[in-house]
Amino acid sequence: MNNIVFVLLRRLHSPLIALVAVYSISILGFTLIPGIDNNGQPWRMDFFHAFYFVSFMGTTIGFGELPYAFTDAQRMWATVSIYATVITWLYGIGFLLSILQDPAFRNLMTATSFRRSIRRISEPFYLICGYGDTGTMLVKAFTEANVSAVVVEIEADRVHALEVEDHRIYVPGLCGDASDANTLLMAGLRHKHCTGVVALTNNDAVNLKVAITAKLLNPRLRIIARAETKDAEANISSFGTEHVINPFDTFAGRLAMALHSPGTYLLYEWLTGVPHEKLTEPLFPPHGKWVLCGYGRFGKALHQRLLAEGLEVAIIEANPEITQAPQDVVIGRGTEAKTLQQARITHAVGIVAGTDDDANNLSILITAGELNPDLFMVARQNSRSNDAIFKAASVDLIMQRGNIIAHKIFALIRTPLLGIFLDQASKHSNEWANEVVSRIGGVTSDQSPVTWEVDITKKDASAILDALEAGTTINIGHLCQDPRDRDEKLPCIPLLLRNKTGDYALLPDEEFLLAPGDQILFSGTAHGQTMLAWLLRDPRILEYILTGEEHPSGYLWRLLTHQGRNTTESTSG
Repeated sequence: MNNIVFVLLRRLHSPLIALVAVYSISILGFTLIPGIDNNGQPWRMDFFHAFYFVSFMGTTIGFGELPYAFTDAQRMWATVSIYATVITWLYGIGFLLSILQDPAFRNLMTATSFRRSIRRISEPFYLICGYGDTGTMLVKAFTEANVSAVVVEIEADRVHALEVEDHRIYVPGLCGDASDANTLLMAGLRHKHCTGVVALTNNDAVNLKVAITAKLLNPRLRIIARAETKDAEANISSFGTEHVINPFDTFAGRLAMALHSPGTYLLYEWLTGVPHEKLTEPLFPPHGKWVLCGYGRFGKALHQRLLAEGLEVAIIEANPEITQAPQDVVIGRGTEAKTLQQARITHAVGIVAGTDDDANNLSILITAGELNPDLFMVARQNSRSNDAIFKAASVDLIMQRGNIIAHKIFALIRTPLLGIFLDQASKHSNEWANEVVSRIGGVTSDQSPVTWEVDITKKDASAILDALEAGTTINIGHLCQDPRDRDEKLPCIPLLLRNKTGDYALLPDEEFLLAPGDQILFSGTAHGQTMLAWLLRDPRILEYILTGEEHPSGYLWRLLTHQGRNTTESTSG
């Protein structure tokens, strides 16, 4: 604010000097020109009366002549002063409006307001660099989960779009270059409540610079970065970045998982969903020959995974020299029936439209569908603005980078234990995954399940911790009982338990005993999460769960209960 005032005064010095000069001359004139009082005696206006009269005269309010009627000389001077002050005020106001409309000054006001917003943050937040498709989805997921965020975006239109979004909590946005360390510092990189940095720009070099800057200026932060090439991924990972996400490799891995373990794929999709997202339907990609259109970064990742699954893959590529495609590649875009026929599309079971052009991808799918209606269709969607078109195309599986990255980052940030669970789940059989999916489906609705962590600590589970330290035996089954009726179960299931030594148990049964410092990953509904949080912190609820006895909480109810017991004892005696 001091900076704004300084700049404003510096730019307004000419109008201010003019105003001071005109007011001074006008006031001086009224003190020098003689007047006449009510008795006909000569009278001169003092500086106070002159200042008062010129002040309201300059605003054309017009309270009248004071303290006595003016002489002709005073009225002539008043006329001159009125025109002079009004013209000077118009000059000053016009100058002020031009300053307020100046882009540089408006940027200064925006930056000052942004700094003020950052200083007022009093809860943990994540600094998100990049507000494209991925950033938009991630911020929405954060606000739905009551996680605070600050956005840095280089394009002003996207920052303006953030300002008009109807988020549940306010998200400050700064238009600036995320690769500039000063921009990140302004956005709260060293703020005491900054928890981590997420680099989501569409430039790997910028994401690398953001990760390096964050690591050097605030090593305690958790860094998550997006990388779309193998070199960038290795570079960002080399200096200790916690998570580097390659959307192409991630999607290719998911498709390969769906090929050999559909249950595990469905488990991944459900547990990494964002709030209020519809549950993913089971997916069963066929085994056989696949046609891959486009051999860029996405195509290469998929080609490698499909070959690892033992599938035959025919590649169609328009620029094989640039992409370094295999020698047996079919040259073309795949939008023409002739090119698809050369790849023997009629003998294929699946097709991937993986170019960087959405129109071409849709054209490939439509043409291929006419030649082979039984194809399993996979499409790469490059822009969220084409959502309606891709939905109308009835594609079996859509690869959208924003969705993949946002889902994975949201899962990593909200529930760190989820990464361990999913990693262990991938090592189990498809039947085991189907059983877990069935159990989760039994406690959820048609929306993605809520996943959350429970730490047996003073902060998160004070009632449980106090009881354990007092020698009470508590198992996981107690946590799954309904605080309103202990004979009913909460809509949640424990997925993983990790103790203080780092050992963990998958799908612990109800008899698994709890200990101080345990961390438990749950999946269920938001209602189940709320009820469980109540049980964790209220000793009376915990006692009811353990013993079945209900104890009144209010003083009056305790007094009445005590009197009732005494009466009963007296009657029985």
